[in-house]
Parts: sequence; C-alpha cells; structure tokens
Amino acid sequence: MSVPLSNAAYGVLDYAAYPVAMLVAAPTLLRHMGIAQYGVWVVCTAAVSTGGIIASGFGDANIQYVATMNSRGNREATLGAVRSMLGINLLLGCIFTLTSLALVPLISRHVTSVSGGLYYACLWSLRIASVLMLVRAIESVCISTQRAFERYGEAVRISIFVRVITIVVAVGLTRYGHGVISVMALAFVLMSLGTLVQLVRLKRQLGASSLSPAFDREATSALFGFGTFSWLQAVSSVIFSQADRLILGVSLGAAAVTSYALCVQLAQPIYGIAAAGLHFLFPYLSARQAIAKPGTLRKNILTAFVINLLFVTVSAAAILFFGRPLLNAWVGPAVAEASSSVLAPIVWSFALLGLNVTGYYSLLALGHVRVVTWLNLVGGTAMLVLMAWLLPRTGVRGVAIARLVYGLTTLLLYLPLLRILTSASRVSLPATGSYPVCEDA
Repeated sequence: MSVPLSNAAYGVLDYAAYPVAMLVAAPTLLRHMGIAQYGVWVVCTAAVSTGGIIASGFGDANIQYVATMNSRGNREATLGAVRSMLGINLLLGCIFTLTSLALVPLISRHVTSVSGGLYYACLWSLRIASVLMLVRAIESVCISTQRAFERYGEAVRISIFVRVITIVVAVGLTRYGHGVISVMALAFVLMSLGTLVQLVRLKRQLGASSLSPAFDREATSALFGFGTFSWLQAVSSVIFSQADRLILGVSLGAAAVTSYALCVQLAQPIYGIAAAGLHFLFPYLSARQAIAKPGTLRKNILTAFVINLLFVTVSAAAILFFGRPLLNAWVGPAVAEASSSVLAPIVWSFALLGLNVTGYYSLLALGHVRVVTWLNLVGGTAMLVLMAWLLPRTGVRGVAIARLVYGLTTLLLYLPLLRILTSASRVSLPATGSYPVCEDA
C-alpha cells in the first residue's frame, strides 16, 4: 500500500475505532454501571475530548512547520519545533487542567444535583478527567509530529490500542462491581503509559538526547504565527459543533434534541470520514510546497478534490435514501417520524462541510491559515444568527436549515485556493530554516 493510501486508512481508523468501540460497549457498561454513573462517564469523556482539543489547538502549526523543515532536511529546526510545541502544549494543558479543576465542584453539583454517592463519584471522575486534558495535550505533540513525517501508523496504532483496551478493561471492571471512578482511574493510567511510549519512540526517531520542553525563539515565533489562528479555529469548532443542540435543548427541551441529535450522529460521518481520510493531504502538501513545482501541487489537489467529491456524493446519497429506514430500525418508528423533517437538511449540511475538506487542508498547507480561520468564524456566526431567527418561526427544522449556511460559507475556501494555484507566482520560503507565515490571499 502506498504511503498516502496507508495514511488515509489510518486516518479513517483513528476516527472510527474509538466511537465504534464505545457503541459496542455501551449496552454492557450501561447495564453494570447504571444510567446515572454511565451518564457521568459520558460527561467525563466529553470533557477530556473537548479540553484536549482546545489545549492542543496548535497541532496544525506543528504539522505545517515540521513537515516543511523535515522536507529540507533541517533536523535542528525540526527538533526545536517539537520541543517548543511540547512547551506550548504543556503550558496550555496546565492552564486548562487547573481551570477545569476549579470548576469541577460546580459542574458536579449541576450534573448530579448533589446526590450523595453520585456527587462524590462525579467529583473525582471529573478531577481525573481534568488531569487527562494535560495528558492529551502532551500526546497530541507526538501525534502531530508523526503526521508531519507522514507516518500516521506510528502514532495511530498506539493511540487506538490504548483507547480500545481502556474500554475493554472498563467493561471488565464494571462487571465486577467497580464504578465510574475506577474506570476513569484506569483511563488515566493507560493513557499516561501510552503517551510515555509515544514520547520514547519520538525521541528515538528524532535522534534527540532530550525532548524536554523548551522555547526555541525561531520555532516558537513560527508556531505562534500559525498556531494562534489554528487554536482559534479549534475553539470555535468546538462551540459551533455543539451550539445547535444546546440552543434546541434550552428552547424546546430534551425530546427535540433527541431526534435532532440522532440525525446528526447518522450524517456526521460524511464530514468526519472525509476529513480523517484526507488529513494526510495536509502534511503531504506542507512538505512539498517549498520544493515541488506548482503544476505538481495542482494535480495533487485536483485528485484529492475528485476523491473528496465522489465520497461525499455517494455517502450523502446513501444516507438520504436509507436514513429513514435506518432510524426506524435503530430507535423505532416514533423517533424516526420525528426526525423525518430534519434529516435531509442535516445530511446536506454535512455534505457541504465534507466538500470543503480538500480546500481546508490545502490552504493550511500553503500557509493561508488566516483566511481559513475568518471564513470558519463568519460561517459559524452566520449559522448561529440564522438559528436564533428561524427557531421561533420554524422550530427544529429551522435549526437544521441554518446549518447549511455554515457549509456554504466554508466552500468559499476554494476561491482563494483557485487564485493561488492559477497564479503565475508562488510564495517561496527561504532555505535558511526561518519560517515566516505566508501572506493570506
């Protein structure tokens, strides 16, 4: 299997393995933990995921910089970037961990309504989840660096193994009467060991005497120049991806959220698999944009877009055709009927988002992170404003329709990309190892 195909396969596997394992384990965990403790576990895993994403929001900057420096054979700059990235993520991870720890008692009271033993379980589980945010932030440096080297399998195999084995052992623990605190403690131990293994392997690969965090002036400046915007994207993406369900829950209640959320779960893989499968395009183009001919890049990007378009078209058509019967078999006719009015606009919204994947990664690889960030913010803000206006007028369907604005706005990414690729001139980076962020189109 060629390197791009292998990386694409590992990207999809990384995206799908953990959610599938959670779905398979859910009935057993729910039966042995009970609804309340299972709910606490869901909240904790969501907190770790959200905190980890925000704390590691500079990861795209690391991929772009390391891929470029590695393509030039600049090992010193590559190592400086990795150590600087460790310093940045360690700092961000500590900030979010400490902030989360301070909020844990308040969150626990809201989640459990101060219910004796459940409150205690939630309190300690969320404390463990808070520390796991720091572990995830450190682990992300290893993952983003391996991706910059276009070696997705190196990091993905360890990451998937740790997460899946955590769920398997968690099922065993609950069968013997252990609760959510034990499950979270197990997750902390296994994820910490997995991160340690990744650090050791990365150190060997870089041939470094030390990977202790350090702030190399040149690398840190470059990482912040790109990473400030990629971090802003990470934060806004977390907000925009959850805002619709929060708005519905507050306005129309839990029943409305249920049918809507099930449609989102069904349609989300259209974008998720496209983004995971084509992620290799980001480090691939980053490594070649300084040394390849413009025509080569145009051909690679066009090929990726054709694949992107075919996947989104086929998967969206399949869900539009089979979605209603699937929902009927999955959750019953009542919920399927309630979902019928929102399924189509939700599918189309994820299809539009899925179509922007090639443009998104290409612009990031070429250094145009600002235009990507601003279009993302404009699209997300327009979506929220339209949701607020349509909700009292058309209900749940209005919220689903408003999602289309986000996808349509992000498709505008192709305008600057087309201008860059058809331009006779192209930005070139100096061969010294300095790394200025490219001017945005």
